[in-house]
Amino acid sequence: MSLEDFKSSLEEESPSPSLTPLLKALWYEGYGDWQKAHQIAQDIATVDGAWVHAYLHRKEGDVSNADYWYRKAKKKMPDVSLFEEWEEIVAELLGRK
Repeated sequence: MSLEDFKSSLEEESPSPSLTPLLKALWYEGYGDWQKAHQIAQDIATVDGAWVHAYLHRKEGDVSNADYWYRKAKKKMPDVSLFEEWEEIVAELLGRK
């Protein structure tokens, strides 16, 4: 699946069952369901899970919590828009699928 296909899938009512849990979390966030996205991401104890979790808290506006999760993800809080970061994470995770 390409990034464009992923973004187009946001017009559907639910994410593709073939998506990994983290991609499902990002799908739900892109769809506008932050709570569902956070529910999924907070239970994934990996570096990528921490990255998605960090992004979600940045989106929420909880900068100190986001900073904590970026450190767990071994990343710095990015200096790009939330949309650009969302695209970056989705593209990265799609590339690993």
